[in-house]
Amino acid sequence: MLDKDIKSMTCAEIAGLCSSLGLPSYRAGQIFEWLQKRGAMSYDEMTNIPLSLRKELSVKHPIRSCSIELKQVSRIDGTVKYLFRLSDGNFVESVLMKYKYGYSLCVSSQVGCKMGCSFCASTKNGCVRSLLASEILGQIHAAQRDMDVRVSHVVMMGMGEPLDNFDNTLRFLELVGDDKGLNISLRNISVSTCGLVPGIYRLMDSGFPITLSVSLHAPNDELRSQIMPVNKRYPLAQLIKACKEYTDRTSRRISFEYAMIKGVNDSDTCARELSRLLRGMLCHVNLIPANEISESSHKRSTADRLKIFSSILMNEGINVTVRRSLGSDIDASCGQLRNRHKKENAKKEAIT
Repeated sequence: MLDKDIKSMTCAEIAGLCSSLGLPSYRAGQIFEWLQKRGAMSYDEMTNIPLSLRKELSVKHPIRSCSIELKQVSRIDGTVKYLFRLSDGNFVESVLMKYKYGYSLCVSSQVGCKMGCSFCASTKNGCVRSLLASEILGQIHAAQRDMDVRVSHVVMMGMGEPLDNFDNTLRFLELVGDDKGLNISLRNISVSTCGLVPGIYRLMDSGFPITLSVSLHAPNDELRSQIMPVNKRYPLAQLIKACKEYTDRTSRRISFEYAMIKGVNDSDTCARELSRLLRGMLCHVNLIPANEISESSHKRSTADRLKIFSSILMNEGINVTVRRSLGSDIDASCGQLRNRHKKENAKKEAIT
């Protein structure tokens, strides 16, 4: 679809398009800047492009939009939760967070998710489709435009599994780091995976200097397979081997995400198992108080349990932090807002 989706094209590809239309070469740079740096949602915004060309491009290469359907702003910390409507009427979610270093946006890579993790709202209705690179970029453009800020950090931890949408994820990384576009340093981008081992090796081969975040959430195969079906296909031995090779090849530290679920994976025994599993690796463990969702009976661990679990890891020489909960009053866990919006619309349709 890259040949039709102009916002997913590189500047060189747009140059080829312009050449095929008999246009001067400088038009490619103008169009690329409008699409990538300025985030134009319509050709009407491209005021330095001839009207006739804008009309032709709008017919042959429509810009895929990403518009705000719903927006929630936390009264606690200012975190902003977006529900974006895509051109085909599907919805995805993003979360804009403010830190001391600037603004970070958590973006979605798919409409829904097929991975089936028991604690995640995104996967409850399956996966509708993968997003194009332009639609991932569009989330950044829409948030920047709405809040009049510059996003300096991106985490691909929203709805979907980025490595299950590998080609579009790689194209997104290529475009988002382009100095003629958003020019976001790839070192400020985290790509999350639930453990798709082949994708980790492909990402390693790509050479992009991103941070790899692995959703681990359990220290042994039995427990991990219960809450994360992907572990049955790629068990921990395979996953950890791939992670070690990734750090050896790239010299970049891996972040292991660990959602703390009360009475499930937060025991002292689990902490010690996790320490043994990761000992000696170039890694960091990010403990996350689990988001409680209506579709699951899982509850978040208590603050005391988080503290004890963290202490055990630190005493075993594991680098660990507890993630600060942001947007707790606005359904900041990805998937929640989309699911609620779908339910409300279904009720309205049933009444009418």
